[in-house]
Amino acid sequence: MKAHPMVGDTLLAAVIASFDLLIFVARAAVTPAGEPAPEPWYITLPLIVAVVLPIVFRRKYPITAAYLTLGLGVVHSLLEIGVASMFTACIALYTLVAYVGRRSALLFLAVNEVVTLVQTPWQFPEQWVITLIVVNLSLAFSWALGEFVGARRAYQAELEQRLRLLETERDQQARIAVAEERARIARELHDVVAHAVSVMVVQADGAAYAVRSQPDLAERAVNTIASTGRDALTELRRLLGVLRSEDAGGERTPQPGTRSLSELAARVRAVGLPVQLDIVGNVDDLPAGVGLGIYRIVQEALTNSLKHAGPGTAATVRVARTGDRVDLSIVDNGRRSSRSLVGVSGGNGLIGMRERALVFGGTLAAGPRAGGGWEVTASLPFGSG
Repeated sequence: MKAHPMVGDTLLAAVIASFDLLIFVARAAVTPAGEPAPEPWYITLPLIVAVVLPIVFRRKYPITAAYLTLGLGVVHSLLEIGVASMFTACIALYTLVAYVGRRSALLFLAVNEVVTLVQTPWQFPEQWVITLIVVNLSLAFSWALGEFVGARRAYQAELEQRLRLLETERDQQARIAVAEERARIARELHDVVAHAVSVMVVQADGAAYAVRSQPDLAERAVNTIASTGRDALTELRRLLGVLRSEDAGGERTPQPGTRSLSELAARVRAVGLPVQLDIVGNVDDLPAGVGLGIYRIVQEALTNSLKHAGPGTAATVRVARTGDRVDLSIVDNGRRSSRSLVGVSGGNGLIGMRERALVFGGTLAAGPRAGGGWEVTASLPFGSG
């Protein structure tokens, strides 16, 4: 019914009309011979349908539907056909309170009160008083119900708006985190390229001095320049794909790499997390940018284990080189209950690790293990192009 409100309103109108139809049939059956018969069916039936029909469109046109029911209800009440006019007036008042506002509802209520007072027979004081009491109690109940539903709809609308705002803020924070992490990566890769260029300049100066007196030394220097230049070109290609903010400053310091993984594991052990480091293959001659990315991913994953895994946790780090690809696996056996993809480091640590993998065209996945604990896996390809 919520998805198709007109269907529900049509059923409601049909139920109200059925009461009047039953009253009409009952009156026709019990009317003795010689007494005035009820209004003919060709007047009664169209009027019953007309008085309940605005209920079907009450949500789309609440004010128009309310005054149509009021006007048709006057004729309906004067002919004493049934109770549909009172029900439709209550539903119209409820709709105005819940969907339009108190001002429109109050105006409709005042007009309805005047109409009720005018059409109620004054020659029967008891009937007049009873009619007013019944009508006003019904309208008061309808008003209260409308207030409740209106407040609930307003609360739900505000809640949905806040959820949309939170989603927008979350997306913005994620974009900011990505931008900051890319700026940080760009600074680090800048250092790598700057180091390579410095080596090339020094070797070129040495080759210039030794080209005549020591040609072998000059040849080695030129070869070093070529090798370093190729590595620097590779890093430059990666660097161009990273967004660097203009205000990204910071201190320039030597950057760690795969050679520093043992020191990292030792530092983490010192603060209380047992770490087993397994290195398969030669990872010492990796490009500096790849080595830095490996180090930062392992560092972030172990930091998350320290923060979220709980006491008694142990971690295993595996770095395996296969050809032109390095596969990482950082696994711990900590608790799963307090950890989630969003909760890790406020969501920014996972974003940073993924960005580092993407810089080199790699992949990264993180999540709970089936047997308990947390696992981060990454694959970083590298090569000359």
